[in-house]
Parts: sequence; structure tokens; C-alpha cells
Amino acid sequence: MTGSPRNDLAAAVRRVSSLVVGRPLDDEHLASAAALVSSVADDLELAAGPGKAPRSQPDSDGNPQDFFPTSPVIGYANPVAPPVDLWAVRTDEGSLELRGRALYGYPYEGPPTCVHGGVIAELFDELLGSVNILTGRAGMTGTLTVRYRRPTPLLTPLDLVARQTGSEGRKIFAWGGIYHEGELTAEAEGIFIEVGAAKMLEIISANADEAEGDVVDPELEELRGAQAQ
Repeated sequence: MTGSPRNDLAAAVRRVSSLVVGRPLDDEHLASAAALVSSVADDLELAAGPGKAPRSQPDSDGNPQDFFPTSPVIGYANPVAPPVDLWAVRTDEGSLELRGRALYGYPYEGPPTCVHGGVIAELFDELLGSVNILTGRAGMTGTLTVRYRRPTPLLTPLDLVARQTGSEGRKIFAWGGIYHEGELTAEAEGIFIEVGAAKMLEIISANADEAEGDVVDPELEELRGAQAQ
């Protein structure tokens, strides 16, 4: 997604990261680029305001790609995140599924030519959490079980799918899969726990007390406001 200066900057930084990690470059060009990037970082640090940038809360009626715009896994606005696109699909049975497409470059390499297993695990955590939001019943990850069926290749399109499979009390169950040319390379099952507003406020407040500065203040104040209504 382009059109947002923050997203465009993240995309540019993502390109630089991919080149630094995965392409042969001579020291002269690396030194020149380091000076330029350092200068840009200096300018941004001077321009940055206090605290943390506001972050919108996920909306189950919105586009799944917009649930977590600053996510390190799927966020357009986060240069750490790989190129991932997500969308909602209503199946013939009437249920909602999350579908997507990803292409992992060299910054995400584990074994040679393969996506790192830890990267696959974090992708599943985000996919399953997002499909829960999509279906209107979300929770925090309790357990995540990943099965690596075969190596997942770099530098080639991967198809993603996730669906909610049931619930039991506060427990929510979900499944996800990664496919390469129709072959399942990895799958995951997750158990998520519904967390009420009061408990979430307790968690965020405790973390805010431990954090330096006011890095979580926007989320904390928003949740306090919702709790007071």
C-alpha cells in the first residue's frame, strides 16, 4: 500500500535492508550509503515529537491488512516486515477466511534458500490472530503449534490461508497454512484466550510502569477512556 509517507519510507528502508543483507556490494558503496542513511536518521530524530506515534486499533469490518499497520510481521508501515498482502474471503459455507500472498527475501533467510523457521512461526501468530479479529472474536496467543512439512523457499510467491476453527469458553481455536505452488510447506494450530478490557488495561498499565518514557501512553489512554464509558 502506497500513498502514505510513513508506508513509502518503510518500503524504501525495506529495499535497503534487502540489498545490504543479500547482494554483493563493495565497501565504497556501503560506506557512502551508511553516511547517507545516518544523515537521514539524524534528521528524523531531530524532527520526531515526544512519545509514541498514535496507533489505530484493529477494526473487524476493515481490510485485514490494516489491522496492524506497524506490525513487524505484516505492517506496511514497518520496514522490518516483509512484503505481505492479506485479504478476506467468504467461503461457500459462508464463513470468513484470511488469504494472503508473501514473498520473503534474503533478510528472512534461515537455511540457505529457505525462509527461517522462526519467521514462519511469527507469521502464523499474526495470521491466526488476524483471522480471529476478522471473525469478530479475538484473543491473545495461548499456544501456537507449528508443523514444518517441507522447506519454505525464499524469493518466490507463497500463498497464505487462515481460518478460525472453533471455540470453548474463553478459548478460540484457529489454523493456518503456507503453500508453495499448491504444496503445503508449513501449518499451525493456535489456541487464543479472550482478554476483557479490564484485564488488558491491567496488562498495559503494568508494562507502562516498566517502560522508559511514555512509549505506550496512546494505547493506555485510549483503553482507559473506553473502560470509563
